Amino acid sequence: MNRDEELRYKAYQEIELHKDIVERDPHRQHYHVVPPVGLLNDPNGFIQWKGTYHLFFQWMPFDTTHGAKYWGHYSSTDLVNWSLEPIALAPSNWYDKNGCYSGSAVAHNGKMKLFYTGNVKDEQNNRETYQCLATSEDGIEFSKQGVVIELPEGYTAHFRDPKVWQHEGSWYMVIGAQTTEEEGCVVLYESPDLEKWECKGQIAGPAHGDNLGYMWECPDMFALEDKDVLLFSPQGVKADGVLYNNAHQSGYMVGQMDYHHSRFHGSSFVEIDRGFDFYAPQTTLDDHGRRIMFGWMSVPDDQEAHHPTINYRWIHCMTVPRELQLCNSKVYQTPIEELKQLREEPTTIANINLANQQYVWPSELDCASEIEIGLNNTEEMTSFELELFDCITLSYNQHDREFSLYRNSLIHDEKESRSCHLSSGLQSMRLFVDASSIEVFVNDGEEVFSARIFPSHTNQDMAVRSEGTVNVDITSWTLKQE
Repeated sequence: MNRDEELRYKAYQEIELHKDIVERDPHRQHYHVVPPVGLLNDPNGFIQWKGTYHLFFQWMPFDTTHGAKYWGHYSSTDLVNWSLEPIALAPSNWYDKNGCYSGSAVAHNGKMKLFYTGNVKDEQNNRETYQCLATSEDGIEFSKQGVVIELPEGYTAHFRDPKVWQHEGSWYMVIGAQTTEEEGCVVLYESPDLEKWECKGQIAGPAHGDNLGYMWECPDMFALEDKDVLLFSPQGVKADGVLYNNAHQSGYMVGQMDYHHSRFHGSSFVEIDRGFDFYAPQTTLDDHGRRIMFGWMSVPDDQEAHHPTINYRWIHCMTVPRELQLCNSKVYQTPIEELKQLREEPTTIANINLANQQYVWPSELDCASEIEIGLNNTEEMTSFELELFDCITLSYNQHDREFSLYRNSLIHDEKESRSCHLSSGLQSMRLFVDASSIEVFVNDGEEVFSARIFPSHTNQDMAVRSEGTVNVDITSWTLKQE
């Protein structure tokens, strides 16, 4: 058995050894992508290829902490029902022996090609980094082709997460990087053939006046409408009021990519998710022309050690897949249409008149639910609040138009919150609740809050209340559970 075969065999053993305890966890998700065992983080290589969606993921099968990552692999024909595929990449070569780190997938000449970062550390923990290529004829079995890019001058070994795309006959790659001055940036490469790559330098970062933290991870570049969007995850951005309150952020700039001068002319940075748990998003363009995004529903270095699922040998999940659209230079996110396949029969109560009072939903909500709430005639409303399960409160203050998500802390007994400003006020909410998560889409995706939650019971009440007068429509669906 060679090194690659040995690592794969050991990972499969972990799945079989802990399958029963993983499935017994009451907080095990029902319709979100989760690891079969161990730790899941960044979405990788998200692509629709020959009619099938492929979602790879950073995976540590042997523990619920970070380490030498594999690429796990799920596939789906509908973005709802996922099948676990054989391991795509194992950290078995000299150039990736300490982890097959994040990257992307493209289709070329009938093959699927994966670009990823090979992480290497010596005995003194000094880091080396390599951008690597693997190819597949069938999208299942991958053959490593080795290193295609080594570290250029001017950057530290924090140089990773290649995202590749094609534009007007040339191939381009963005890489998240840290300069030798320890400032975050994005570096661009160009290639005629996906094998020989030329470094074109920084397209965004301190060289262009973009000063955001000490490292930018997981960059993604794509077009929406007539604009280009640079999506990335900066580390080390200081909190500023309701902004940047997580350990690390994810967000975007909207502008134009100047391919001739290798320069991105973009707006200021905007957080793409306002909740507690969202990081390292990646997108793909599918056959329907939709730009679809997955995010990792967690944040590195932020309360990971306090998740109760660790006791059941697994941790973390993906968000639901979201379609991205641009409206007035702002990225809106909506759950993909296919998620409606999960809906059972709805319960709807329309035109609830709240006037300084509380309304309790007449039946308990299941741990896998979708809830739509519409607010009408809000002129005399001063505040609105929704309490869900025993651990979540959604609150809106009309005076300052601030919307907040409160959850029970994973560390202490107090509530903690994340907030944003709604320029047009609160009109609607769409909630996706699973056994240990909530995703709140506010005003048709104008703002989104993602959070891991750990209710004490699987079925709970929902209550809404207001100060002032407002009419409320509520529809809930129990979602099918796999």
